[in-house]
Amino acid sequence: MRLSISHDTTYRYDDQVRASIQYLRLTPHDSERQQVLSWQLDLPRPVHAQLDPYGNILHVLTLDEPHESIVIGARGQVEIDETCEAEHERQSALPFLRFTRLTQADDAIREFAAQQSRARTDRTGLIDLMHALNAHIAYQPGITAVDTSATEAFAGRRGVCQDHTHAFLACARSLGVPARYVSGYLYTDDAEHLASHAWAEAWGGDAWYSFDVTNCLARPERHLKLAVGLDYLDACPVRGMRRGGGCEQMHAQVQVAPLLQVRQQ
Repeated sequence: MRLSISHDTTYRYDDQVRASIQYLRLTPHDSERQQVLSWQLDLPRPVHAQLDPYGNILHVLTLDEPHESIVIGARGQVEIDETCEAEHERQSALPFLRFTRLTQADDAIREFAAQQSRARTDRTGLIDLMHALNAHIAYQPGITAVDTSATEAFAGRRGVCQDHTHAFLACARSLGVPARYVSGYLYTDDAEHLASHAWAEAWGGDAWYSFDVTNCLARPERHLKLAVGLDYLDACPVRGMRRGGGCEQMHAQVQVAPLLQVRQQ
């Protein structure tokens, strides 16, 4: 499947911002499952690409002059291999056993993970865990925030894809399975779910396997990966800091659509 992506984010401030820094993980890279055909960032000034510790493509946008808004755009086309179920990597998966504040597992999560997976750490056990978390945490936007932890979302039983993913990471790591947060895009016909998406990957002994708790999908056939990390803070597409500006208003518009491929006779 060939996907076309258009992602525009606008930040507006009540007062003038004296200076700001934005860390952008908005550029996908080639893998076994996806091939980037074209991609570009539309930014206020040129920036250079670098790799972060997790191998994500990172751009750092620094604005030293006063400004009242920032417009960040990303667009391109990516080919997705719908039959690819796993991604192999040479780097060790062991760092993704580490808990963070957002993915800490309390006693309730540990008990839930052991019970729902029946203490199985293979893919079948994790798929059962994925379905159980989907049933336990109802999808409901506007209830949680970016700093809501897995334990809070699990106890509240409501949240969005970020909360589903953090809860899965907490469960998987409590079982001794390396698991990581994935940010990216999802093509879906369901208007209730945003095209910007988050899901999990867990190490299956020889490769990374996907677990989309929100949609109960264990094959990422409509998913475009941007970045990975221990949690949302490592992999979110845009993260920044600023001096001044007062209150902030953010507006994001994301469009993900399949492209028809014409075969020549």
